[in-house]
Amino acid sequence: YDFYIFGMLAKTISTQFFPEGNATAALLSTLAIFAAGFIVRPFGALVFGRLGDLIGRKYTFLLTLVLMGGSTFLIGLVPGYKTIGIAAPLLVLLLRLVQGLALGGEYGGAATYVAEHSPANIRGYYTSWIQTTATLGLFVSLIVIITTQNSLSKEDFNNWGWRLPFL
Repeated sequence: YDFYIFGMLAKTISTQFFPEGNATAALLSTLAIFAAGFIVRPFGALVFGRLGDLIGRKYTFLLTLVLMGGSTFLIGLVPGYKTIGIAAPLLVLLLRLVQGLALGGEYGGAATYVAEHSPANIRGYYTSWIQTTATLGLFVSLIVIITTQNSLSKEDFNNWGWRLPFL
């Protein structure tokens, strides 16, 4: 969910966190920030995989959930470019990097945790739900965004309503 809402709202986000005047550059910059979250995912797997081996997968998984949810929530609170200038896209980039690290640890940690605690004869079935829920996150994020858009005027959604799916 957390990753998908950013991508689906990229056009709206680009108008909030980048200067006016070059919509194409703003959108490309927003998509680059979106991609940065994917680029750091393998590092999250390395960091949180090792941490899971040291302190336990349950605690590591909870840490990744808090990091993911916290950074998503904070993206919804970051002031726009008009308010804090270049700090706005830099803060969003930092939060996307935290999301990427968290997701890298969350996904592998969840798969390992479920596999370790599932009955041997249905281990594959149980772990398959992890991938299924990733697709479910896509649909849930789409439903939340569409519901928010339909509940607000276009102007309100573009000004502040886009933040609600993050919050």
